[in-house]
Amino acid sequence: MNNRWSSEQQKERVRQRVRAQVDPSTYEYYPETISTDYYNNDIYQRVAVYARVSTDDVRQTTSFELQKKYYEEFVSKHPKWELIHIYADEGISGTSTAHRDAFNQMIADAKAGKIDLIITKNVSRFARNVGDFVTTVRMLAEHNPRIGVFFESENIFSLKEDSQMALSFQATMAEEESRNKSRSMETSLRMRLDHGLPLTPKLLGFQHNEDGKLIKDPETYRIPKLMFYMCLFGYSTQQIADKLILLGKKSYKGNVKWTSNGVVSTLRNERYCGDVFTRKTFTPNVISHRSIKNRGERPRSRYLDEHEAIISRDDFIAVQRILNNSKYGNKSILPELSVIPDGLLKGFVIINPRWSGFKEQDYLQASASAYSEQEIKPRPSTFEVDEGDFDLRGFEIAHLDFFDVKRTPTMTLEDGCIKFSTECLRRISNGNYVELLVHPKERKIAVRQTVKENRNAVIWAKEEYGQRVPRGIACTAFIDTLFSMFGWNSEYRYRLFGALFRNGNENAYIFSARDAGVFIKEENLPAASGDIPQHISINRTGKRIGAVPAELSQSFGKDFYLEKSLADLTHLTKEEWQIRLDGQLCSTGKTLNVTPYEDLKSFIQEELGDLFWEDEMQ
Repeated sequence: MNNRWSSEQQKERVRQRVRAQVDPSTYEYYPETISTDYYNNDIYQRVAVYARVSTDDVRQTTSFELQKKYYEEFVSKHPKWELIHIYADEGISGTSTAHRDAFNQMIADAKAGKIDLIITKNVSRFARNVGDFVTTVRMLAEHNPRIGVFFESENIFSLKEDSQMALSFQATMAEEESRNKSRSMETSLRMRLDHGLPLTPKLLGFQHNEDGKLIKDPETYRIPKLMFYMCLFGYSTQQIADKLILLGKKSYKGNVKWTSNGVVSTLRNERYCGDVFTRKTFTPNVISHRSIKNRGERPRSRYLDEHEAIISRDDFIAVQRILNNSKYGNKSILPELSVIPDGLLKGFVIINPRWSGFKEQDYLQASASAYSEQEIKPRPSTFEVDEGDFDLRGFEIAHLDFFDVKRTPTMTLEDGCIKFSTECLRRISNGNYVELLVHPKERKIAVRQTVKENRNAVIWAKEEYGQRVPRGIACTAFIDTLFSMFGWNSEYRYRLFGALFRNGNENAYIFSARDAGVFIKEENLPAASGDIPQHISINRTGKRIGAVPAELSQSFGKDFYLEKSLADLTHLTKEEWQIRLDGQLCSTGKTLNVTPYEDLKSFIQEELGDLFWEDEMQ
């Protein structure tokens, strides 16, 4: 009861204080200062105007100039206002502030205390990105002194207390309008492409005819033609750029400063051979404006012979192969495939680890070209034994991973690199250069000695402290194709066992990829539940688990008569035993009819003049 009365007494004291009269002799009142308000013309205000048009089209220039003239008159009608500056961005999108130089300068001047009031036509002129809009308006409102923004069309002043909801709504509408315009443009573009109307932007060497199609520009078409011919002739893209600068050649924008990347951009453009490949890139987000490569997320089209060509399509394809392979250090003019037509390595295709242009089917086709139709036809598995030989049916050749393999020649493939064991070098004691070959159908890799001058030569050994040790062979350009060819997982390391074959002073190793040993990182092991394992673990080597094919869980290896193919090579005739047979060029797909060497040289010489002979004398 005492607590209840105590609470009531406290409430009564509060009521008495509220009803008490203020003694004027002991109280002073200070009214609020007048806030900056667009509607109040009695306060001096330094005014900035922001105007923007989203394209640099000539028709937009009229709108742009009218906006500036209108706001000059608009500010002059307010005697207490001083026009500080009209900030204007022309040909700039409002979805981001990143490239709006005038807008960013205006905000910087406002924060520096040079502006009291900003006037703009509407919310969408100020920003079409809700995030940028709200952040900027709030930052200006919280500045000391506060800076207001007046949006004329919406009749909203940002410093009014009831403006925030309306501004947020208008900003959201402006952003959605931007998205709708983007979707509309996307639909319009698809309609054009679906009805055979590809876009034809300005391009060096071309001009537009009355129908809007590209035709050769008689004054400039020789510039891109020179670039393609120089590339085919053997010039690097940087050398081409340097020559263009010395010649004073201009890009379609009038620039005379050429770069290697600029040359590559021209050489990658299929329009120079008369084709148009649409939608190479697209912009998934209208706000970020970041373009990404189109890998099928948007429809694409290729128009062949869409307009007049400056170079042939075969020249264009050849240049693409050169550019693709130059990334891996390949300096040859055109990559080629060669197959061994006979002998011990019949059907093996020579590998250049720096060539990336060939795919699995190319190697299969090249290998098959070494065989007649009768040889290609599948034959039943049969075997012959000499009289008195043991019948070894039911016997197996054990997988070498079950044993100590330190003295066995091996090669490992992992992370874009091939490396041979020390035992391989020990058995071939001279020469650091070898040539790699692959038989895609038999899934075998061969390595044979060669000389430094061989265009396909790679270094497989190096000298360290007076001894030859294995050297990794980088083959990033080729190894993905090899892994695909053999059905391998790119996350695994593979080890192949090989046999050495000699014919006089000639040596070759042949490694079989069938049932290769595999080393798997523990985190890459397949999950246990419901998965059918492809490999079974047998040991641990460092951070990897060594494994062999899962079918060996019920055996030690392969049937003797199915696995003895390498041993059978000892029965080859002298002619069949040959190791050093040169490969013969083979066609994979359509043969390219590239502009002849002499024609390339003649055109380049005509264009470069004395600069060409400077190269010849060096």
